[in-house]
Amino acid sequence: MAEKQTRLKVDNISLSFGGVKALMEVSLEVRDREILAVIGPNGAGKTCLINSISGFYRPQKGAIYFEGRQINNLSPHKIAELGIARTFQNIELYTGLSTLDNLMAARHVHFKYGPLAAALYFGPAHREEIKHRRVCEEIIDFLEMEPLRKKVVGSLPYGQRKRVELGRALALEPRMLLLDEPMAGMNVEEKEDMARFIIDIFEDKNIPIVLVEHDMGVVMDIADRIVVLDFGRKIAEGTPDEIKANPLVIKAYLGQEAAVGAKQSQAV
Repeated sequence: MAEKQTRLKVDNISLSFGGVKALMEVSLEVRDREILAVIGPNGAGKTCLINSISGFYRPQKGAIYFEGRQINNLSPHKIAELGIARTFQNIELYTGLSTLDNLMAARHVHFKYGPLAAALYFGPAHREEIKHRRVCEEIIDFLEMEPLRKKVVGSLPYGQRKRVELGRALALEPRMLLLDEPMAGMNVEEKEDMARFIIDIFEDKNIPIVLVEHDMGVVMDIADRIVVLDFGRKIAEGTPDEIKANPLVIKAYLGQEAAVGAKQSQAV
């Protein structure tokens, strides 16, 4: 079996806000055809890592490479144009627009006509908008959002808005997806649906995914590899089975006593 190629490389990045060290010398790789989960307790630096990759934060040290190109010196919209799409821990949608309009907003990097053609709205501009609308309609079908397509996003329940945000990320036609707690605040049924959609995106569209998530059941079920952060440092990396048995991970989540118990059980 051919070795998977590295799509994204985070090389020894450090990020500070004044005296607060959010990330300290963190390195990781995301490979083709894999779901990489990033886990850790609250405040571990998971969202800071996602924000650094997507250009919202600029690490003071280290570098980030996407498909061989250094991107940590680029603005967020340039990184999006390269094909890195993301969702947000706190939903960031246009709440006054419909589901379809939110998806269309993500197509802006693919629009080719200028302001004049858009204002006149005939000929090439009209044909191009039809093409982009068709892409959005396919995403609506893919994520089973047909009943939501004309509804104003601000009127939707939380779980449905999370799905719209995932759809907006897909509308960018990404080469990599960064999902920041896509299941936070959802009930069991909504989590099952979201996990199914993530797997479908990964398998059908062949998009590598970085998943930040607190639900360990979901992470262990769908992740190929897991990186664990604690107080801004990477403390472990491996397969789900390796992470479950790692005493440092157990200590970070459950405390010193649990870690000691895990070591004793391994010795037996």
